[in-house]
Amino acid sequence: MSMDDKLQRVMGRYAELSELLAGAEALPPAEFARLSKEYADLSPVVDAIGQIQRAKTEVAEMEVLVADGDTDAEMRDLAREELLALKRRLPELQERLQLLLLPKDAADEKNAILEVRAGTGGEEAALFAADLFRMYQRYAELRGWRFEVMSISETGIGGFKEATAGIAGQGVFARLKFESGVHRVQRVPETEASGRIHTSAATVAVLPEAEDVDVQIDEKDLRIDVFRSSGPGGQSVNTTDSAVRITHIPTGIVVSQQDEKSQHKNRAKAMKILRARLYDLERSRVAAERAAHRKSQVGSGDRSERIRTYNFPQTRVTDHRVNLTLHKLDRVLNGELDELADALIADDQANRLAEAV
Repeated sequence: MSMDDKLQRVMGRYAELSELLAGAEALPPAEFARLSKEYADLSPVVDAIGQIQRAKTEVAEMEVLVADGDTDAEMRDLAREELLALKRRLPELQERLQLLLLPKDAADEKNAILEVRAGTGGEEAALFAADLFRMYQRYAELRGWRFEVMSISETGIGGFKEATAGIAGQGVFARLKFESGVHRVQRVPETEASGRIHTSAATVAVLPEAEDVDVQIDEKDLRIDVFRSSGPGGQSVNTTDSAVRITHIPTGIVVSQQDEKSQHKNRAKAMKILRARLYDLERSRVAAERAAHRKSQVGSGDRSERIRTYNFPQTRVTDHRVNLTLHKLDRVLNGELDELADALIADDQANRLAEAV
């Protein structure tokens, strides 16, 4: 299908949706919501098409004025300037349209499950994992997202062996999905008497939160064990079998939850995480099938890939995928992640545009 045919289909569908929504009172609420979302998604595309069409019309008009021998010199000069400006603007408008036409990641608008785990580096890695977890918590606050701590396994001096949170809000997964991978820190630990710089790491996984319709889980595939909670939470937590461990037998995925006093709540949280991991597993399988055709692995979410280094002595953060270095480590750790997120999103869009050509 040519680009012109594709644009005609978009315009035709937009007009059709407009007519359907004009008779909203005859539509069931769920259908009205679905059509309204499709209409809203197509609106920026239709607007971009309109801007390109108007710009092309103006280019033709200016070319006529410039070529017309009867046009006075001053008018011709103005038309020539306008023509140059329009010809510079057209490629920008066309690139914006191409971006809008790129296939959307179905998970982009979903909420996310964040998992941070200490990697190599012992206690220092656990302290760094805690720093990262708080960094994402602050970022969520800056974006107006809801950040719900689901479980934390602490060490004795304030580090996190692992921590999990649910993040809800607009465009959460779209902005956080490139955070998955190995994060490395270079700094002098407080316990290091000689002042020697240590390197340690933590692993981050950002999973799109899955709905029941996204992942079908057969109860026969689950083994559910209950046990007494060993973590903090008070007397009542430790005297009842409220902790839950769910094993998904076909994949071997195991999820444990013990932060809540209620077995029912722990089970619900564990199922939420299990559903997200299974959904992510399927997304990874599909991505692996496409990997041979991809020029970049920016969006791969490979858990073993070292993606970013946080260097404390030089107060810098470097994202190795886009070769971006920011000399404002303290602000990044305080949740100012938009500059990194924007660069990663732009790089992913550029790569997908190149593949689409």
